[in-house]
Amino acid sequence: MTGSGSRDAGERVALRVEIAGRTLGHVRRELAVVPHSLDDILAPTARAMPPAGRDGWLLRSLPRDRLPALKAELDRWLVVERQAYPRHYVPMAGQGFDDWWQGFSSKTRSTLSRKARRLSDQFADGTAVRAYRSADEIDAFMGIAAALSAQTYQARLMQAGLPAGDADRARAVAAAAGDKVRAFLLFAGERAIAYLYLPVERDTLIYAYLGYDPAFAAMSPGTVLHVEAMRALFAEGRFRAFDFTEGDGAHKAQFGRASVDCADILVLRPTLRNRAALGVMRGVDRLAGAGKSLLDHLGLRAKAKALIRG
Repeated sequence: MTGSGSRDAGERVALRVEIAGRTLGHVRRELAVVPHSLDDILAPTARAMPPAGRDGWLLRSLPRDRLPALKAELDRWLVVERQAYPRHYVPMAGQGFDDWWQGFSSKTRSTLSRKARRLSDQFADGTAVRAYRSADEIDAFMGIAAALSAQTYQARLMQAGLPAGDADRARAVAAAAGDKVRAFLLFAGERAIAYLYLPVERDTLIYAYLGYDPAFAAMSPGTVLHVEAMRALFAEGRFRAFDFTEGDGAHKAQFGRASVDCADILVLRPTLRNRAALGVMRGVDRLAGAGKSLLDHLGLRAKAKALIRG
């Protein structure tokens, strides 16, 4: 690691204090944010680190097997694992859609095929997947997907829908002009009911935004769309990997074919102010953990999630 003693201002980061996905407040610190790409994670050695921010670093998706060395090097700092998860991805080089498809169990393949048929059968004209790649195509995609994204619970409750303001749309179109975007829409007749947006970094697809019309949630339109998108992406023969990025989830685990044990690591200077902030975050984390355990014991966790999502 380099620059561990310097004091660059860094980026002002709002560390969420949350329970069940609902934000209770924020702890704001000046941190050097260090994201780890899939290439960084799979590399045999750790990437070079930038100078620390005024309060330290936020290391996103650091392989957990590198954590002991980090703690040993920064033994006087406050090194805290904020969130641990498998970083799922799909190796695509030298692979085809059938190779990926066979990674599902026979029961799951049957279920996925049945979902696609059942969804298509709901509409007189069936369903269709359209791919978007060029600048003009992505401009059209953004217009359609923005309206769809606004209906999703990710947008309503978590402010995590597809960014679709004028500046966001211009950036997407510019990226498409450089062949750095793939996007897909699932249509029922002429009505778009699901979208998938994938930036491209070199030869890696980034799982950025997947959403669907909540009116069709019971028919799994996002899952149906993603299967067909994978078929098209493998057919290109261009990509080395599909990166599901930070965080775990049932969809990522099901569609991924490999993973690396990772964590978001907060590294703070050992000041009284920072120790107090960590105390608050740990207290809320313990409370959230106790709540999850209770809901699991009562068999109510799924219902609680559904209630939170509205």
